[in-house]
Amino acid sequence: MYRRRKIALRDSLLSRYSETLGEMMMRRRNEVAMKAARVESELANRTKSAFLATMSHELKTPLNSIIGFSDVIQSLKDGPQAQAQSAEYAGHIAKSGRRLLEVVNDVLDISKIESGSFLLNRQPTDLLDVADAAVEIIRGAILAKEQALDVRLPNDLPMLEVDGKRIKQILVNLLSNANKFTPERGRIAFVAMRSQGGGVTFAVADTGCGMSNDEIAVALKPFGQVQGHLSRTQEGTGLGLTIALGLARKHGGDIKIDSKPGTGTTVFLTLPPDGKSAA
Repeated sequence: MYRRRKIALRDSLLSRYSETLGEMMMRRRNEVAMKAARVESELANRTKSAFLATMSHELKTPLNSIIGFSDVIQSLKDGPQAQAQSAEYAGHIAKSGRRLLEVVNDVLDISKIESGSFLLNRQPTDLLDVADAAVEIIRGAILAKEQALDVRLPNDLPMLEVDGKRIKQILVNLLSNANKFTPERGRIAFVAMRSQGGGVTFAVADTGCGMSNDEIAVALKPFGQVQGHLSRTQEGTGLGLTIALGLARKHGGDIKIDSKPGTGTTVFLTLPPDGKSAA
């Protein structure tokens, strides 16, 4: 009888201990989960705040320019000088309007990419023509900073079934970043080559400020670049590289970055041959 009571008491103690331990472990897990949720919420709020601050600046600047020059044009009196000034101010309005459209398009593109609703218009495309067009778009900005541009595009690049407009957008973004973050009289190289299996690899290298591994991770994160010091010193939403990465992956390709602070940056865009290659 005594032995049975002793066993029952032991079982009761073990049961209460197990229940108490289970409650403690559950409470600990809940605390950890709540702490993680708070940290994630704080990071999201900081990212959102930084993004909204950048977007506010990027939207207000061209809008203020458009409104300001429009008011000036309305106040001008008739005469040859007024006509010349009107033409000049109209040019500023057009430039600001195009900048505003770029900002809106960036936001719409990243929203579609993140939601998975972005659709490509794939067609057999001559990538050499696309690359040449991207160079012509950015050439003026490169000349303005007296930078040396070394372009090496082989004539035998394969025809791939891609969205040519979007591939050009990726290349313009990469060249534009190289131009922005490379000082005057710096060097930029734009190279393309066939990759194994019939795909294509593009590379854009510069002698700019470069980035650390942490900065690279932030730059590739959606909306993350707006927190970095690089994007704050340059005009733009900071979404160009994120959009480029999203578009590359929509094509089954990828973007890789090799960079170190003070030594420049090289960005690689790889495009797979695709089963529908028109080579």
